[in-house]
Amino acid sequence: MLETPLLKLISKRRSVRKYRPLPVEKEKLLTCLEAVRLAPSACNAQPYKFIVVDDPGVKDKLAAAVFSGIHAPIKFAAQAAVLVVVVSQKGKLSAWLGNQVQDTNFRLVDIGIAAEHFVLAAEEQGLATCWLGWFDAKGAAKALGLPAGCKAEVMLSVGYADEAPPARKRKTMEEISSFNRY
Repeated sequence: MLETPLLKLISKRRSVRKYRPLPVEKEKLLTCLEAVRLAPSACNAQPYKFIVVDDPGVKDKLAAAVFSGIHAPIKFAAQAAVLVVVVSQKGKLSAWLGNQVQDTNFRLVDIGIAAEHFVLAAEEQGLATCWLGWFDAKGAAKALGLPAGCKAEVMLSVGYADEAPPARKRKTMEEISSFNRY
């Protein structure tokens, strides 16, 4: 198998839970958002908005709203310089019809693609990230003033790593793939 620059980048990326107290340059965040903007989506609906929270006061308010109670185990993310909230928005009618026919929520698929573009762009620039799925989505909606019909689906913590997590064991190629039949 060829070892490409992209595979090297992907293999280097880790979920980081300890961050150095350094701000993230806006240019780097804009580069990550450009990667999101270029991400493919079903029917080109782009049914999301990435809310970048880099103001310390707003970030502290958001963290208090989303990382308390049963969500407290994720409060490590509050030490990151930036929190990104990925919000789902209503997509195009054609994407909705595809959801019904295929029984697949393409909005969430699109969010996954776009968020992965963000984290890979961050990794390429020396930034660390962690996907956060366990947080108070209603608290995020309230803290950020989300309009009706929008939901905080995923959060990303972003900053400069203060740890180097080891690679995790992965399944073999044979366990995750096959050619021409199951």
